[in-house]
Amino acid sequence: MSTPPESTAPEPSLARQALTVPNLLSLLRLAGVPVFLWLLLGPEEDGWALALLIFSALTDWLDGKLARWLNQMSRLGQLLDPAADRLYIIATLVAFLIRDIIPWWVVAPLLVREAVVGVAVLVLRRNGFAPPEVTYIGKGATFVLMYAFPFLLVTQGGSTLAEIARPIGYAFTTWGAVLYVWSGALYVIQTVRALSGDRAHRGAVPSA
Repeated sequence: MSTPPESTAPEPSLARQALTVPNLLSLLRLAGVPVFLWLLLGPEEDGWALALLIFSALTDWLDGKLARWLNQMSRLGQLLDPAADRLYIIATLVAFLIRDIIPWWVVAPLLVREAVVGVAVLVLRRNGFAPPEVTYIGKGATFVLMYAFPFLLVTQGGSTLAEIARPIGYAFTTWGAVLYVWSGALYVIQTVRALSGDRAHRGAVPSA
């Protein structure tokens, strides 16, 4: 459950936090989002888009490992990492929808999930709470979707490789989509519980 942020020692400035190795990797991933979208929708260079997506997935795994190994975990990193994941997922879904790689009824629930979670984060911040805690289901959903997308790209065309990749890509997409929507529901539950507990605390009558 989300709780109001505790008072801690002053953190380094955002500029100093951004210069750590894990956060530089996250910033590099963020910078790749518009390039990735352009590759898919402009020249339709699926090979380069696939390489960039794989690079993003690898750096997503690596920045978390490095943050722990180097003791460089920071508040900025906690914001950048999920932001990069969500932007890649949204960009991929939009591009795949435009190119008819996946149907709208698969894309719509995932985009609605993003919108609902975004509103939940805003509501929590407005009431003085930290964003919802990242769940293992949420991490797993992102992991599965980031594996599904490369397979879906490979399915374009009539090659033997495309035929092999198609059922794998569809299976990963289905599994990832279910987990992604489920994790969104859990974030909403965290938000409701945090707000309900806060209201109960404020309305409690102090004992004599």
